Amino acid sequence: MGKINLLSAEICNRIAAGEVIDRPYSVVKELVENSIDAGADEIEIYIEKGGKQLIKVVDNGCGIEKDDMRAAFFAHATSKISVLDDIDHIHTLGFRGEALATIFSVSQVELVSAVEGQEANKVEREDEYIGRVQPAVAPKGTQVTVRNLFFNTPVRYKFMKSDKKEESDITSFVVRYILGNPDISFRYYIDGKLSLQSYGGGLEEAIAQVYGANYLPNCFKISADRNDIKISGFIGNQNFFKPNKTYQSIFLNGRYIVNNVIATAIANAYSAYTMKRQFPFYVLNIEMPEDMVDVNVHPNKADVRFVDSGVIYGTIYKVISSILDGSAKAAEFVVDSAVVPKIKSSFTEDRPNAVYSSQPEKSQPEMTAKKPESSLFAAEFIQSGKIYDKNFDDVEGIDKFTAAKKPTEKSQKPEKKASEEGKIDLSVYENYEPPKIESDGGQPFAQFYLRADEPKELNREMVLCSGRKTFLQTEAIERIEQNKRAQQQLIDYKSCKFRGVLFNTYLLYEIKDEVYIIDQHAAHERLIYDELRAKIESRTVTRQGMLIPYIFIVNAEEKQFFEDNLRNLWEMGFTIEPFGANSYRVNEIPADLQELNLEKFFDELLSEVGELKGIKLVDILKDKIAQTACKHAVKGGDALTEGERQKLFDMLEGDMGLKCPHGRPICVKLTKTAIEKMFKRIV
Repeated sequence: MGKINLLSAEICNRIAAGEVIDRPYSVVKELVENSIDAGADEIEIYIEKGGKQLIKVVDNGCGIEKDDMRAAFFAHATSKISVLDDIDHIHTLGFRGEALATIFSVSQVELVSAVEGQEANKVEREDEYIGRVQPAVAPKGTQVTVRNLFFNTPVRYKFMKSDKKEESDITSFVVRYILGNPDISFRYYIDGKLSLQSYGGGLEEAIAQVYGANYLPNCFKISADRNDIKISGFIGNQNFFKPNKTYQSIFLNGRYIVNNVIATAIANAYSAYTMKRQFPFYVLNIEMPEDMVDVNVHPNKADVRFVDSGVIYGTIYKVISSILDGSAKAAEFVVDSAVVPKIKSSFTEDRPNAVYSSQPEKSQPEMTAKKPESSLFAAEFIQSGKIYDKNFDDVEGIDKFTAAKKPTEKSQKPEKKASEEGKIDLSVYENYEPPKIESDGGQPFAQFYLRADEPKELNREMVLCSGRKTFLQTEAIERIEQNKRAQQQLIDYKSCKFRGVLFNTYLLYEIKDEVYIIDQHAAHERLIYDELRAKIESRTVTRQGMLIPYIFIVNAEEKQFFEDNLRNLWEMGFTIEPFGANSYRVNEIPADLQELNLEKFFDELLSEVGELKGIKLVDILKDKIAQTACKHAVKGGDALTEGERQKLFDMLEGDMGLKCPHGRPICVKLTKTAIEKMFKRIV
């Protein structure tokens, strides 16, 4: 008997749903694109519980004829293509006829539609079948209601994110549709509350509604037509950057895409002006002939393929770089500055007028304090106008090895032993049974627990509540392996013999059949770096109220990031609370960080959007700590006294595997065997 089965239409649709409809945002995307293709100029979107419970899209488009109501749910049923040649000339956002069929197969769907001059009709899902067409009451247009997404596919439901994270992803897509269709009026409701609204007044009005009116004065409005490629929209000027890529939107022939060729061209055009962790802002509409691009290369149509990527890259790079560099060609591409539209807000209770001030964000006042004179670390930070921490006053004591090393209680290292004396027992991590914790909606999640008996190198242990391996669990295992390797690089430093100095930079120590060459600058730099990190981690947090709170605006992805990290920010010493639909207010800051530049601090913080790790103050300041450590460490070529050399070596405690904050090794080992091979004493 044959083993090959012809799958039923129901199974085929369920499989297709895994590619086309994988999350609630996919449903919103497909339904909104259908509304746009139907010629709607007013679209309303409703979601509840992150789209898991309800997604409803209402439009005033052309509607669906009564005879086509049930056919709309059939797989590969579409009004947008009819013959094979139509695939090479796609003018619509949807064209494969998969969306409604796949949504229908994994949810409970109701379709209500009315054509101009005709009565409305309704079709519902009945069990697993398409129901009958019934009379309904509705204005011209279409209304699709999707309830209980993935109710019949529990495996798919289990892998959805939390309600808030799904809501954030949907909001990000709604923002893209507002920006990509500025002539369409959108209203977006979350759990019955109006969250976003645009009025179809053009791209300037759409950007002002989404991001705020203060973005437009910092942008170039561009319009270019080269090589049959039209480029229009807004790009940030040479001094306007964001901390992450969530403020970048590209629309190709009206379709929102994420394409590496275009993104790389834009990034390279800005490369001469950007600094580390800075990303340009842009909302660009690109139009080109259909025969130059293939939009049918990704299940979600999120990416496209070009016939000649070189032409696309060169055209976009040339236009944007010409504008930024101020070349003669820029006059052809830059449109006269647009008038900043007045924002029409429908949520006065949630969005105070102060949030939408047309003044730049830099005008927000900041806390200031008298600058102390005794701290090297403070002097470094005050000079740059960034930060002051009073706990760094004794850096001088470390600098010249005149004071004994006195780590705080919290930063006390466990005693290190030579590899031949024994290693730290790591079995407690490998055999530890985590406590049972209820998961969120059946989805496995991870949590970190502090261990009082663990070495400093393993200051967090990852416990997987459901017992399944994740990326975070793999990281925890890697940290354990790194710690094992570090133990193997410990030596019995008390048995080492000093054998000399090379070039007033490299210290030579011999033990048994091995010689260790230590870079005095790298070693001292690492010691100062560790000491400064320990001081930040062990500081006592005292909060200082702000006379005038600092208010900042975020987008949907950044908002979710803040909600996930409000507890971490509280532990750092910040008191932050929601202040409107898409903004936050800082009421208190750490008293020992009163010189903090809040704008730069939160930009640095938001650069971590999309990362899995939790935020820590010491990580945010690590670059500045490394700079301070480098500045105050002894330099290569400095002649050290015998006491200073010995003090430096003792402070390393035999850890020859350390690296400086910039990643350079502090030590290189040569064995007697390796040296004798150099001289051909042995082969």
